Amino acid sequence: MRSRRGDRGAAMVAAMASRRPAAVQLRKRRRRLPRRRRPPPPPAPGAACGPPASGGADGWSDFAASFVAAGLVKAPQEEPRTAVEAAAGGVVVLLPPGQSLTFNGKCCLTCLYGSVRVFGFNIAPEQPPYNLFSPHTHCALSIEAVAYKESEKSKKEMKAEARSILRAHLVPRAARIKLMKSFVPQCSMVLLERLDTQVTRFILSHSEFSHVFSAKRHKVPRFIPEDAVFASISLGRQDPENGLLLSESSLSAIGQLVRACQEEDEGCPIILVCGPKSVGKSTFNRYLINLLLNRLPCIEFLECDLGQTEFTPPGCISLINVTEPFLGPPFTHLRTPHKMVYFGETSCEQETERYLDSLKYVFGAYERDVPLVINTMGWVKGAGLLLLIDIIRLLSPSHIVQISAEGFKDMPQLSPEYTVSSAGLHTKGKGPLRGKSLANGSADLAQGDFHPPHSEHKLLCVQPEFPGAGVAGDGRTHSSVLRDMAVLAYLGQLQPSDMDLVLPLHSLVPYQVPFSAVSIKVIHTDVAPAHILYSVNASWVGLCRLPDEVQCKADGPVLLTQTPICDCMGFGIVRGVDMDKKLYHILTPVAPENLRSVNCLLIGNIPIPNCVFLNQPGIEGEIPYITSEYNYGILGAGKLKMKKHLKRREHTRP
Repeated sequence: MRSRRGDRGAAMVAAMASRRPAAVQLRKRRRRLPRRRRPPPPPAPGAACGPPASGGADGWSDFAASFVAAGLVKAPQEEPRTAVEAAAGGVVVLLPPGQSLTFNGKCCLTCLYGSVRVFGFNIAPEQPPYNLFSPHTHCALSIEAVAYKESEKSKKEMKAEARSILRAHLVPRAARIKLMKSFVPQCSMVLLERLDTQVTRFILSHSEFSHVFSAKRHKVPRFIPEDAVFASISLGRQDPENGLLLSESSLSAIGQLVRACQEEDEGCPIILVCGPKSVGKSTFNRYLINLLLNRLPCIEFLECDLGQTEFTPPGCISLINVTEPFLGPPFTHLRTPHKMVYFGETSCEQETERYLDSLKYVFGAYERDVPLVINTMGWVKGAGLLLLIDIIRLLSPSHIVQISAEGFKDMPQLSPEYTVSSAGLHTKGKGPLRGKSLANGSADLAQGDFHPPHSEHKLLCVQPEFPGAGVAGDGRTHSSVLRDMAVLAYLGQLQPSDMDLVLPLHSLVPYQVPFSAVSIKVIHTDVAPAHILYSVNASWVGLCRLPDEVQCKADGPVLLTQTPICDCMGFGIVRGVDMDKKLYHILTPVAPENLRSVNCLLIGNIPIPNCVFLNQPGIEGEIPYITSEYNYGILGAGKLKMKKHLKRREHTRP
């Protein structure tokens, strides 16, 4: 009699003995079943319809590459080898030769070992730390490891040197070991630290711009472990395609200009960059100047674009001596020029003669001892092209960089023959300037102060290749938003540098300026004398210096009958007007020693950003200068219309 246990054991033995044949039979049965197969994706246009008949690994590799070329499969991006957290909230990144890190955010970079390049500027260990600003409003910055001259040391000695540098910066032992495992000759190491400035704090305190340094979600590449390390200092990694993209013609033109500035056989070059809107003129200028600063101590920069200024708030013509690199967009590096005129408009279409007179006045301060880079407006159609010819004759550049988008036919090639023979807006072919002379105390510059036009200037034609080149309004950020950010950056200088707290503007103490101390002129329109103080109150004003003394008037403000062309010392906001004490209350970051020479207030058509009025915390009741009641009987009165269905890209949350 068999027990149940014995029966189970026999059954298990039988099953084990027959397991392999049963499995084989099961596979055969499954193979007989029909299988639904997905059709393969279509190959790239012009590619083969299948792998080569010869087969082999190379054949299949070429076949797979055709899918990548067709955009059906995304090729893997090369990632930074190693990124570790250091002491005091820093991050150390090791970059093998030729590798780069593209990011959004802001940080302070110190090169610890080797050499890196950021936007054309080379940074080595012996140089000071540099602040990097990479908002999503502009192309992302990239930190690229570049080749450098190695010392005659063995790899072991180089690793020992790098290890000692890491110890000096308090990098933990585990992090040092991880970095040293990836250490190879010609690699570079950088220390990235969290960055917080008074200007960026003030800009980020406004809800419209609170995410300006955050990466857009749809632009972020796939996640890697190093992303958590970068996030510790508020950096977001980006695909290299979101960084700077320079075409072959751009690189060729830049190479010729760098060689010309180094040779100086026929005097210092004067480089004028022109082209329509949204073709990358400003980006070209920044990259060129950064490359030149690798070899020259300073570069002069003449700003002729009123709408998109580089170093000042909008509406200015300025001349500035550049000694530090551009490592961010304009609102991150505002500086005080040594010569500036406040034009008061973002376009000179209505007053071209005053524009040329102002440009001539500022250009007179250029001493021709260093190379000069000139930025021009994107208005190059119709009268704008004629005005550009006047500017070329006035400034007499030795090199003209003409950037044109594909298919743009409204601007002919500015060859020497064309610029000499064609008539401008205020000049005839081969003739002198017909514009009116400078007025109201501005020093008239004699024709002998200017070199004759270069009949043989060198024309360099550049064709950009980045997405959206030459398509007005297709940029990353609307031009009016960039102007608002420049004004906010200027006002951010009012914030105390030793405080982490952002103070609202209405809590700051303004300067008190008597009516009799300054004269007033509204630039962009005619205002009745009885309404002049309404125009001044809560306005953006240029703080200017007239060569003549202001004639005092005890019973009211001193008014100018004509717009002067004079030096502008800075800008401010008229917070209020005290009619009893006859005082202007002005907020400005201009130093007191420079304010002593200010004797004129110019009111232009540059608005204060709406967020400045709306962001007034701690106010009970109605917010000052904000109301919902309008009197449409007053000329120019009206409410701001909001189109909620049209939301700008830069105001959307990432």
